[in-house]
Amino acid sequence: MLCLVKSSGRPTRCVLALSERVIQVKGLVKYFGEVIAVNNLSFEVRSGEVYGLLGPNGAGKTTTVKIICGLLKPTSGEVKVFGISPVDNPIEVKKRIGYVPEDVVLYESLTPRELFEFISSVRNLSMDVSFKIGSLVDAFNIRQYYDSPIATLSTGTKQKVAIIAALLHDPPLLVLDEPLRGLDVRSSKIFKELLSIHIENGGAVLLSTHIMELAEHLCTRVGIIDKGRLVAEGTVDELRQLIHKAGASLEEIFLKTTEQEEEVAEVVNMLREAFGRK
Repeated sequence: MLCLVKSSGRPTRCVLALSERVIQVKGLVKYFGEVIAVNNLSFEVRSGEVYGLLGPNGAGKTTTVKIICGLLKPTSGEVKVFGISPVDNPIEVKKRIGYVPEDVVLYESLTPRELFEFISSVRNLSMDVSFKIGSLVDAFNIRQYYDSPIATLSTGTKQKVAIIAALLHDPPLLVLDEPLRGLDVRSSKIFKELLSIHIENGGAVLLSTHIMELAEHLCTRVGIIDKGRLVAEGTVDELRQLIHKAGASLEEIFLKTTEQEEEVAEVVNMLREAFGRK
């Protein structure tokens, strides 16, 4: 890792060397009873990139994300985050990750101020973190809700609080599962700019999303999974070559590689017959 010391006297910020392996997933398998959620999945994420993990509902994306974050144990296979196993040492892995889950769960009896103070205390963050908190609170325009119980906040505002909470300890890896859920256009734009700054600083992002336009514009590489298996991987241009269709959108690539293209066409034709002009 590379460490940068700012002349302002603020704490040293460690960033990753470019192309360092951040996440390594090898032969990952996860069963829930007799149901296989992840089936021999392998991929890696390097510093300086946004890796998009895409797939239909139930494809195994969230299960994979939770295993990487040390929240679930795999049935078999290997996962390493900065060379550390989340099974053997989940605490060390969690120190290095900023995680925004698909379903945000916060201490709803606390206010955003109290939550951020609690996180700062648990993570032993310095007093200088207050500058960062203030910048993020103003950037996401939640100052007016700062001392309101989280339980009273809208879904979008709770999402903003979760994002800020994930960024407070300056993690080198961001793991984001549908992070734009409930965000307005302004906040979505600011969040995407924050991701760009994170990557410029040598960080890494694992992004799981159903928003194809977001993945197409943000992701350095994309991995498409279906039924727990990796069915395609590469840059958007490489995936276009894979399906032999120059100029194809990521949505088209996704439907083709997950074998849903013909089914969608049939459904659309059926709907035209059902709802077309008589």
